[in-house]
Amino acid sequence: MSKIMIVDDDHTTVSLLQTLLELDGYDVIVVAKGTEVVNTAEQRTPDAILMDYHLADTDGVTVLKALRAHPTIAHTPVIITSGMDVSDEVMAAGADAFLVKPFEPGELPELFRQYIGE
Repeated sequence: MSKIMIVDDDHTTVSLLQTLLELDGYDVIVVAKGTEVVNTAEQRTPDAILMDYHLADTDGVTVLKALRAHPTIAHTPVIITSGMDVSDEVMAAGADAFLVKPFEPGELPELFRQYIGE
């Protein structure tokens, strides 16, 4: 079973995404703080990360750069989401994909399959 890490501090969004992804057969790891992402990813080794650009304690690009600098998790696919179009910034920082909110949650399984190869 593939593991997806959701990084978002919006409880409602996380709850919805977690439920939908679990129904699609994914093991879901939830992280609310950007400062916890690298350690959690290193310990739990997710197959992909879905991360909000705006986090309460930092921003997604800062976390993305930390992930890309970490040798064991540098190649984990990272998809960034935001209500603003910051696609140029996140793609330049090393994101694999960008989704503008609101996005259709039903798109996620296909998107993850592209990067995980299931």
